[in-house]
Amino acid sequence: MPARLGLSPLSKALSMRRALNINLLPSALALAISLPVAGYAQAQEIELDIPAQSLGSALQEFGRQTNVQVLYSPSDVQGKRSRAVKGKMEPQRAIDALLGGTETTHTLSGNSLTVTAAGTSAVLELSPTEVTGNTLGNITEGSGSYTPGTIATATRLTLTPRQTPQSITVITRQHIEDFGLNNVDDVMRHTPGITVSAYDTDRTNYYSRGFSVNSFQYDGIPSTVRNVGYSAGNTLSDMAIYDRVEILKGATGLLNGAGSLGATINLIRKKPTSEFKGHVQLGAGSWDNYRSEVDVSGPLTDSGNVRGRAVAAYQDKKSFMDHYSRKTETYYGITEFDLSPDTMLTVGFDYQDSIPQGSSWSGSFPLVKYDGSINKMPRSYNNGTTWSSWEQNTRTAFAMLEHDLGDGWVTKFQLDHKINSYHADLGSIQFVEPQSDGSASINGQKYTGETKSTSADLYATGPFSLFGRDHELVVGGSIGTSRWQGKGYWSPEWPGGNKVDFYNWNGKIAKPIYGPVQQYTDDTIRQTGYYVTTRLNVVDDLNVILGGRVANYHVTGINPSYKETGRFIPYAGVIYDLNDNFSVYTSYTDIFQPQESTYKDRNQTLLEPDEGQNYEVGLKGEFFDGRLNTSLAYFEVHETNRAIPDDAYNNQTPRPNNYAFRSSKAVTKGYEAEISGELSPGWQLQGGYTHKIVRDEDGKKISTFEPENQVNLNTTYKLKGALDKFTVGGGVRWQSKAWNEIWNDPLKKNQDITQSSYTVVDLMTRYQVTKNLSATVNLNNLFDTTYYTNVGFYNSAAYGEPRNVMFSTRWDF
Repeated sequence: MPARLGLSPLSKALSMRRALNINLLPSALALAISLPVAGYAQAQEIELDIPAQSLGSALQEFGRQTNVQVLYSPSDVQGKRSRAVKGKMEPQRAIDALLGGTETTHTLSGNSLTVTAAGTSAVLELSPTEVTGNTLGNITEGSGSYTPGTIATATRLTLTPRQTPQSITVITRQHIEDFGLNNVDDVMRHTPGITVSAYDTDRTNYYSRGFSVNSFQYDGIPSTVRNVGYSAGNTLSDMAIYDRVEILKGATGLLNGAGSLGATINLIRKKPTSEFKGHVQLGAGSWDNYRSEVDVSGPLTDSGNVRGRAVAAYQDKKSFMDHYSRKTETYYGITEFDLSPDTMLTVGFDYQDSIPQGSSWSGSFPLVKYDGSINKMPRSYNNGTTWSSWEQNTRTAFAMLEHDLGDGWVTKFQLDHKINSYHADLGSIQFVEPQSDGSASINGQKYTGETKSTSADLYATGPFSLFGRDHELVVGGSIGTSRWQGKGYWSPEWPGGNKVDFYNWNGKIAKPIYGPVQQYTDDTIRQTGYYVTTRLNVVDDLNVILGGRVANYHVTGINPSYKETGRFIPYAGVIYDLNDNFSVYTSYTDIFQPQESTYKDRNQTLLEPDEGQNYEVGLKGEFFDGRLNTSLAYFEVHETNRAIPDDAYNNQTPRPNNYAFRSSKAVTKGYEAEISGELSPGWQLQGGYTHKIVRDEDGKKISTFEPENQVNLNTTYKLKGALDKFTVGGGVRWQSKAWNEIWNDPLKKNQDITQSSYTVVDLMTRYQVTKNLSATVNLNNLFDTTYYTNVGFYNSAAYGEPRNVMFSTRWDF
């Protein structure tokens, strides 16, 4: 790939503040990209490679590659797409090609390019600035696209999807709004290759490539919270505060250190805007589902050097399940300060309470009856009591300090402090029920606790020259600590007894009385790491990305202590451009994760860390002038030290007092195809097909509730002509057969519980009543497909949602 390095997006953003005390329109937001290059010669030819994309992003990229200062008003380029520019040419010719058909005018004078909408003039006036791209990648809000501009989740390098040598899915802001994806669970259901498995009404787990996904990042900073079974609130995060969600498939140890072998979920927060704007949204739907959302953003000073944004969302919803409801309130605030022309400080917070009532616990009903036969209960059945509740609360404060070092180099410091707490007072019908007389017993337990975590990351990135070519480098380090303190109460006393009628269960029973605490949790995780990534432009059309992390990991507390020091985690990727449309790539990534405290062998020794290597080879493409991204990948994940039950020990007679695990190996092999972006003007699409099989060291299939084949496709189309106020769309999710093995205690044997292949179809329609007012209808599970979203968790089952509808209206200002 040709050398094409200039300032990073942050350097451009900071230097634009230095240049932009003059702007384009009185109410406009302007972007300037200033480079320390004097006397730019317009006649000089330069090698360019700018994919077609949103016009604002293309202008930033043009400024980066040509060393030209670019001035424009975001309102003038909003909703416009650039054409692709590639090859060696003069800047004037390049900008003519880039802006062709965009209904803009421009002037190129010396080192300065000014772009305005056709028919407007460039009025010089003081005005704030807007950053539409930064070191986290391009902001997707307002792009109208289902595909991203640039992303940085994989390596800290800000790259396009085609330049990233791993499989990555980005659910953009437009996709989130079109289909009413209100929390992370909803987003994951729209993500190709991800299996969403509900433990019960308030706890969800995700699976990718045969592994549980418990690695979360927030604005690229890894979270050390990993007590998934006790639910830290990650999966319930409200999407009102996020610009997009990036899901990086496979091992991701370069930036995470310890983490999941299957994928990493990176939630990118919304950023302040430099012009006053916002929206109010109200919605109502099936099962008394009511939602409201307010989002306001803009400058807080006359000069625009301080910008802020505030978001509030509230949802009160009942359910298709008997006596279950949940109230969620979310608040978010963020402020950016231009401390100097070269330095920007960002501070913010988010706050969320999720308060359910009537929570199910361990599925929604037990699978096995007293005689060993399998229960078949209606979808409305809820094994929980009316007072059962798994309350989750999240509080976050974060800060970012970004500084332009000059010569294209930028440094960034991020700090994130979270408090994730839960209060779970639970009661439900579990285990082998009902008995022969139709009765069942309520199991009651209570759990309370919180995790306080702090993560910090500092890195510098910029260009360097070697052997006559320009390359990119990232050097950084991170530190994270989290302390999880919890209590468990296991021996309830039931004043009126705990026997109920299984088949006429309505959830009503008096709360039990708990005695003293019977379980204490007090574990602290400390993790530090140092990482380096470089992108080497070896020859034209060939890039090599090399990186590595040295990780230190230490767990202390009541549970067994574990320490890992100086562990090296490598990263390697190669990308070769075949032509203007296609690139082939291959990559290798690595990761490790210390075992949960319960995974001990027969000698009560903690198993060695779970380890995995991800091998991937694929073909990526950009079509229709880059408005569409595609990928085709073959992958293998090789795992060692997978924790599995030690049956030879556990099944002895008499049965041992301790339940033991042993280490095993596993290999996932599969392939996936993905597509995202604009097929034609007004037609957005995101979809994918995934095939995978996971086998243990004996060749037996495992992780079988993840289907071997999955299809996920979502699309919208803005109608033309007399119907141009309508946008219509739909989605389809299909998966092949899946199953889980359970222990049927009455029959004293293992038994497979199978979920047959199924299809879920969704529809959406939006009507643009006025320029600022719209109304949307989302119809989910059109054909009312009945399916399990989990089988086997403590021998229980849980259903997916039946057919439901949501009406919403939105006013933009």
